Amino acid sequence: MSFDPIDFLERAVQVPSHENVAEMRALLVDTLADHGHDATVDDAGNTHVSKGSGSPHYVLNTHIDTVTPHVPFEGDGDVIRGRGSCDAKGPLAALLAAFLSTTPDGTLSLVVTPDEETHSLGAAALDLEGFNADGYVVGEPTSLDVCHAAKGRFQGTLTLSGTNAHAAEPDTGANAVAALEGALAAVRTFDDDADTHESLGDPTLVPTVVSGGNATNQVPAEAALVLDRRSVPPETAAEFRAALEAAVRERTPDKIGVEFALTDRESPFLAAFHTPSDDSLVTALTDAGAGDVRPFDAATEASYFAADAPTVVFGPGALADDEGAVAHAEREYVRTEEVRAAADVLTDALARLL
Repeated sequence: MSFDPIDFLERAVQVPSHENVAEMRALLVDTLADHGHDATVDDAGNTHVSKGSGSPHYVLNTHIDTVTPHVPFEGDGDVIRGRGSCDAKGPLAALLAAFLSTTPDGTLSLVVTPDEETHSLGAAALDLEGFNADGYVVGEPTSLDVCHAAKGRFQGTLTLSGTNAHAAEPDTGANAVAALEGALAAVRTFDDDADTHESLGDPTLVPTVVSGGNATNQVPAEAALVLDRRSVPPETAAEFRAALEAAVRERTPDKIGVEFALTDRESPFLAAFHTPSDDSLVTALTDAGAGDVRPFDAATEASYFAADAPTVVFGPGALADDEGAVAHAEREYVRTEEVRAAADVLTDALARLL
């Protein structure tokens, strides 16, 4: 039985997977079974299937969940519209086509995660050391470019603690809201001495939410500032937390308490990653007809895989076009010719690698 990625994609986009991925996962497992491959689903909801044996071992990955709400399918042969069409059911269709058409001299695996758009618990539960992989291709909409790097995303809340007092006697208290002046100065200058990454440029640190004070006639004892961090290698979440807290402490009065806490997550933060542009995985894709080598614009589960082996992000579709947002938007779409092209590039690249 031949596999048509467009036929699969048309069916997949019509399966809602923004609240529960069970039906979409069943479609994937049944499709693999129809083509002679018995997939397994682990306790974290990841779908696994492999073919071949021994080394080298390359892993294809993407996710089957989408964001809310579900957008109905529309198709005219050239364009498929609907939630998940480019993020990431279009890439999934291309990866699946490449997996099914490749006869590896080594091992080829397809691993599809269930919750990339939320907590990434599926990807976090994978035993990457057990894969012993030589490289990973993560399917996301890249307009057929090879994305060999991406910034990470950390988030946390900076809490300043002072002492309440009557606003008529401000010197008898410690004003946490007023102390935000120094804290924001520390945020603005935090990366002044940071090195510019060769591919990703400069990290960013952006205050996004602020709160403080309870009464209009009272010196506020607490203020809180939420910060969004887009990191570059080699910074880790723990290193950022410690450095940020120290920087704010230097710019804040001694009588104000300073604490920066990373937002609680059940899975690790999506850290920055970078695969050298001359890595064999990158060159195999470009030699097979992929587009430019560039960073990816969003944080992805690729950061988990990149900690284990060279990793790239690749697929049909775009996060945005000249008219605005595409992924995560009401107008989400993917061009069928791009899906087929992505499948061909992946198949050719895997033949070079395996």
